[in-house]
Amino acid sequence: MKIKNNLLLLFLPIVSSCGSLFAQPNEDSVTISEPLITDRPDATESPQTIAPGFIQVETGGFYESFEDHSITTETFTYNTTLVRLGLFDNLELRIGWDFVEGQTTINGSKLNDVTSGFNPLLFGAKIGISKEKDWMPEMGFLCHLYLPFTASQDYKPETTGVDFRFSFAHTLSEKSSLSYNLGAQWGDDSPEAAYIYSLSYGYGITDNLGAYFEFYGDFPEDNKANHFWNTGLTYLISNTVQLDATFGSSITKGQDLLLSAGVSFKLPTK
Repeated sequence: MKIKNNLLLLFLPIVSSCGSLFAQPNEDSVTISEPLITDRPDATESPQTIAPGFIQVETGGFYESFEDHSITTETFTYNTTLVRLGLFDNLELRIGWDFVEGQTTINGSKLNDVTSGFNPLLFGAKIGISKEKDWMPEMGFLCHLYLPFTASQDYKPETTGVDFRFSFAHTLSEKSSLSYNLGAQWGDDSPEAAYIYSLSYGYGITDNLGAYFEFYGDFPEDNKANHFWNTGLTYLISNTVQLDATFGSSITKGQDLLLSAGVSFKLPTK
């Protein structure tokens, strides 16, 4: 399958989601005081939780490529869907699942062994610890399990993956903010921990259009560190609908190109 055809398929779920959004009841029937705050498109998770009585869906797709010694690896991830359900004022439930297709090319020739299927389902929670006050940041805690029995054969690990992170956010001015995460993860059937970090600067260009720049990566206990960067835009259509687009790459060896786009929306559960 050609890249351009895969990229079209990659963003079809986003277009479909947008269509269904505008078919929802008028937003005036929903009492929402604050604009949407999402955990995509960057790798940095917000410390803010979803308000009880609402469900937030954050979905999209991304494309990654990496070339090393005439071997090119391409990954198309479709419907990177995260569903966030507000349970209490400072607690949300999180469920995520995505479909992946991988293709390897050697010296310009594509191999026939294309991998495809679902990644392990993500199941977890986010807890709001404290609100921002003076020089103290807003703080949150996130933890997730990655369940092997929910994955397709090509992406099925033998053991359950786990991650956790503390999330922090500072308001720098009316238009700018700084967010960062610190934590650890265990996955890919490896007993070693990888310590993870992310740092994201956000700037409001207008009331609806925002931009961000981010560094993120991990430090495995027995392997070399991995460092990445990305930058992107968010566009708030309304207090309940947001679009996003991202471009990025790696600082260390491992990723030549990252392209991503998505849509997020919030709905009442009552």
